[in-house]
Amino acid sequence: MSINIVKPELLAPAGNLEKLQAALIYGADAVYFGGKNFSLRAYGDNFTREEILKAVEFTHSLGKKIYAAVNIFAHNADLDALADYLKFLDVAGVDAILVSDLGVLSLARELTDLKIHISTQANVTNWRAAKFFSDLGASRIVLARELTCAEILDIKQNCAAELEIFIHGAMCISYSGRCWLSKFLTGRDANQGACTHSCRWKYNLVEETRAGEFFPVGEDEHGSYVMNSKDLCLLPYIDKVIKSGVASLKIEGRMKSVNYVAGVVKVYRAAIDSYFDGDFNLRGEWFSELDKIAHRPYMTGFFLSDGKPTEIYDTSKPSRSANFLGIVRDFDAITMTATIEQRGKFEINQCVEFLQPHGENFSQTITAMFDADGLEILSAPHAQQIVKIPVAEPVEIWSLMRS
Repeated sequence: MSINIVKPELLAPAGNLEKLQAALIYGADAVYFGGKNFSLRAYGDNFTREEILKAVEFTHSLGKKIYAAVNIFAHNADLDALADYLKFLDVAGVDAILVSDLGVLSLARELTDLKIHISTQANVTNWRAAKFFSDLGASRIVLARELTCAEILDIKQNCAAELEIFIHGAMCISYSGRCWLSKFLTGRDANQGACTHSCRWKYNLVEETRAGEFFPVGEDEHGSYVMNSKDLCLLPYIDKVIKSGVASLKIEGRMKSVNYVAGVVKVYRAAIDSYFDGDFNLRGEWFSELDKIAHRPYMTGFFLSDGKPTEIYDTSKPSRSANFLGIVRDFDAITMTATIEQRGKFEINQCVEFLQPHGENFSQTITAMFDADGLEILSAPHAQQIVKIPVAEPVEIWSLMRS
């Protein structure tokens, strides 16, 4: 059976309204978000009901799609409030919901006309499971991250539902994110959205009769972050990903910054478009851009099944090669002045770079700075301070300024 290759949707995380707007402006075809309850990022900003209505309106005004994550493993006490929330999402006009719990799926089918996407938390690793969920009414299956390209192709050939896979972002040490470590150590349940990321901690061994004596645990000589996964990056194999015939390519990161969302989306937008424009080749500036946002060392996950190490043993901290300084909120073409909403400290004579939603990046030195009242200043140390600076080139609104 041949695979029908169509241009896949680029799906981006939306941790709050600003990140949603950035994702769509920088090129995402669709976004996914969580409400204040019932999604697996309970400690993110998330969306109030009023914000959900604004998010749906903004997304649909651009002709794009918006999906709500309702992917907790629900308990009996959740069901009444869940029913009300699902009915709200239906009225609000979200394009689909992501679910992992069969009870939530059943409730959504009974009470709403919402399209249903099966979350990666449901751990779909074979075509029979995918077909089972499809037969239950799911229009899309988000496959488990533990699959190779060959396995994805096999599922595609045996299931009529759309398939979605992760192509970029943090990985979980637990199978399909089904972790009990956080619950055991802290009482915060990852399957209820309250993960403490216990896998990123540094561990030592304590012998029962020797309280207070800590013995190092090490997979090798570097250290003991034995469960600290590298980040997924399938950019080097994006052509192979597209040829697998999946309908949606998903970026992880509802807890990440607007800088992360904008930079990653722009890179994958360019890569996908270049493939379908017929001029595809891996460009150095794409990889340079991905290095500028906060990340752990990149790997290809299970996609290639190449057996390369997937953990980082010496540190749990991410790295980046650029600092996020602010967002361009306005541009005056007559005076060639950009209005910046500050997100990191910057100062006069500093060299900065502008990442634009559509245009090419450019760099310049800050030659002058003015506050919101027009008074000249030397630096911008205050969070979200409004600053005006002369720019060397026209700059798009929603551009990100970095150093």
